[in-house]
Amino acid sequence: MDTCYFLHILFMIISFSPHLSSSLSVLKQGLSLSVEDSEDVLVSPNGVFSAGFYPIGTNSYCFAVWFSVPSCTRRDCTTVWMANRDFPVNGRRSKISLQEDGNLILTDAGKSIAWSTDSMSLSSTELILSNLGNLVLQDAAENVVLWQSFDSPTDTLLPLQQFTKDMQLVSSRSRTNVSSGFYQLFFNSDNLLRLLYDDDLVSSIYWPDPWLVSWATTRFSYNSTRLAFLNPEGKFTSSDNLSFLAADYGSILQRRLTLDFDGNLRLYSRKENSLTWLVSWVALAKPCQIHGACGPNSQCIYDTVTNGRKCICLPGYKMKNTTDWSYGCYPEFNLACGNESNDSDQVHYIKLSNTEYYGYDYGVYAGYSVKQCEKLCSSLCNCKGFQYRYIDGRYWSLFTVMNNIRETLVTTVCYPKVSLLNGYRAPDYDGDFYVKVAETSPISDDSGFGLNCSAEVVFSPITRAYPKSHQNEKLNLIIWFGCMLGVIEITVILIVFSFLRSSRHGSNEHALGYHHVGITTLQRFTYSELKAATLNFSVEIGRGASGTVYKGTLLDNRIAAVKRLNTANQGEAEFLAEVSTIGKLHHMNLIEMWGYCVEKNHRLLVYQYMKHGSLAGKLSCQKLDWRRRFEIALGTARGLAYLHEECLEWVLHCDVKPENILLDSNYQPKVSDFGLSKLLNRGDDIGSVSTFSRMRGTRGYMAPEWVLNLPITSKVDVYSYGIVVLEMVTGKKCSSGSGNTGEEQEQQGMVEWIREKKNGGETWIEEIADPIFEGEYDKDEMEILVSLALQCVEEDKDSRPSMRKVTETLMHPQNYL
Repeated sequence: MDTCYFLHILFMIISFSPHLSSSLSVLKQGLSLSVEDSEDVLVSPNGVFSAGFYPIGTNSYCFAVWFSVPSCTRRDCTTVWMANRDFPVNGRRSKISLQEDGNLILTDAGKSIAWSTDSMSLSSTELILSNLGNLVLQDAAENVVLWQSFDSPTDTLLPLQQFTKDMQLVSSRSRTNVSSGFYQLFFNSDNLLRLLYDDDLVSSIYWPDPWLVSWATTRFSYNSTRLAFLNPEGKFTSSDNLSFLAADYGSILQRRLTLDFDGNLRLYSRKENSLTWLVSWVALAKPCQIHGACGPNSQCIYDTVTNGRKCICLPGYKMKNTTDWSYGCYPEFNLACGNESNDSDQVHYIKLSNTEYYGYDYGVYAGYSVKQCEKLCSSLCNCKGFQYRYIDGRYWSLFTVMNNIRETLVTTVCYPKVSLLNGYRAPDYDGDFYVKVAETSPISDDSGFGLNCSAEVVFSPITRAYPKSHQNEKLNLIIWFGCMLGVIEITVILIVFSFLRSSRHGSNEHALGYHHVGITTLQRFTYSELKAATLNFSVEIGRGASGTVYKGTLLDNRIAAVKRLNTANQGEAEFLAEVSTIGKLHHMNLIEMWGYCVEKNHRLLVYQYMKHGSLAGKLSCQKLDWRRRFEIALGTARGLAYLHEECLEWVLHCDVKPENILLDSNYQPKVSDFGLSKLLNRGDDIGSVSTFSRMRGTRGYMAPEWVLNLPITSKVDVYSYGIVVLEMVTGKKCSSGSGNTGEEQEQQGMVEWIREKKNGGETWIEEIADPIFEGEYDKDEMEILVSLALQCVEEDKDSRPSMRKVTETLMHPQNYL
């Protein structure tokens, strides 16, 4: 890191807290900190961090470092490091001492040594806690670091703390048990930063996706440094090419990167005096794909109430430990191994739709029917069930070559399982799982996992009759009348209060429905703030039907793009759609929204600023080479695939065009402008009919469904994407977007022209390629990209691929050559 930048960051960290001290708190040689004295703590000079004995249970303590700003009681502080998490010490007579030989030791109840730095120094040594949260044992005379906590992290990485090949983050066991858990973050032997599930019986990588080769994860394995780093502004970088930004990037806040007990890696941030940590980045948006989430013979499902996950046992299985899902479930039936008892007549299979169990395959069998797969599993004593999927034959090319299987358009694949681990159920998974149970098990397919609704658990309502009297009737009348008066009085007070509040703020936020989850995580700006930031809206950087975009500088010096909506042109509806949509989404290929403004008739959106503007601008000035165009096509496909199938609420963009694909400083594409988007509930099928009150999009990029009044699905975005790709490849504009009557014919003419060239001869690639390439492009990649684009613009929506399939094809082009 540049020295000046490092000093600048240190200055900002030191000035972050008002609690400054004139000198560091130091533990000198021969002194100790006692577990019995709550005042025995080391405090960093800026007052942000403290180190001392932290209670983790009844009479159990660990020597730890924690955030002490804002102030917290010793039992609810946020710890960032622990010395003895797996060997807690007694609450009596335990102490940590800096010995005369330079060794720092932790003794348990004055007897055994629970932990030690194993350091040695012949000169004077001292223990200090730095402003960064680093506990440092140093030779005071030589100013040499003998040991530091930053070299042995537990489950948390702090800003400016380097993470190297010799380190690992290990999760805690549970929310209340701080001992070492099952999850690890570390650099693997392939030089990639990975997340691992590891218990006494099994071990498996689950992030990045283990079935992908390194280059398919956009990581870079050909390096030897193995170094990762989080800076104070919220940017994480790693030597394997992993890089991400916090949602609140640019602000100097309290930050920590923590591997939580549930196996997810999360970046947290907190304002100085706030008690709440906010998640500003997360490794896995789908928590059920974390291995070991629910233990063996169980299944992880998404909980729509909490947007989290929960565990359930498989049909015919029962939970082992009612307090800990990591133990999983055990079968309530017996399948003894033998020709008779394990025969197909003695077992049956329960189908679990949209369910996957990753790993632990007995084998992989292509071309099997469900019945054949059942027969195979029944013949295997250790088979617990089988996975069954339909896979496009082209995705199966490597396997078919290796196993001499004839490649077909669609291949069925059977995976018998010897262990049922890592199971989850998700609407977007296209396979089914069949669990094997005894024939006598009274459970049917998709039966709600064997809920017992027999008469044994049906409760009859308890009825009691009370004698009524005339006196009770009068009393009830008086009570009823009093309650009515109270309700009327409260209603009047609330109406008056609401009227005064709306008059004072000049806003209709509540009536407009702005108080929802999508907005609460965004910053609300005042109109005067954004007017000042944009110099009275003087620097225009974009204009569209829904509004004008201006460049601005916020108070924290972040460069922003401020979109001022045209309220006269249905701006209010577009405002609601855009804020509620983008506020809930986070993806590297989607534009990031920082905040919003709603005052009187002013409605504005604040986005991250994109240095290189829109794809349309770069295409028009011919400044994109082939490699960048291919990467833009892939990144855009990833963003749309996330919208269609991966985010918590599925989204149709409805206006995909080059003007709405922005490019950051590294030319990474960001899909933007969700003002015309359409949300679907998680429970809806992404391919199902979606109703729209009016046509949406831009002429030239609109699918035929809009004009023909056909059902609108996610395939309208696929069509628009195909047109954009054809423009990128040829350098020709399908449409000016002005609304001329001949645009559809111009658009269709270009598609037909490319199809004719493709069918006309071997030189068709050279004939359609943008002349600016001057032959500098990958011919195979271009052929795949154009073929995909032509599939995307098929008139029949059912003939178009999904954006997920497009993404997978572009990520593995060698499989389609």
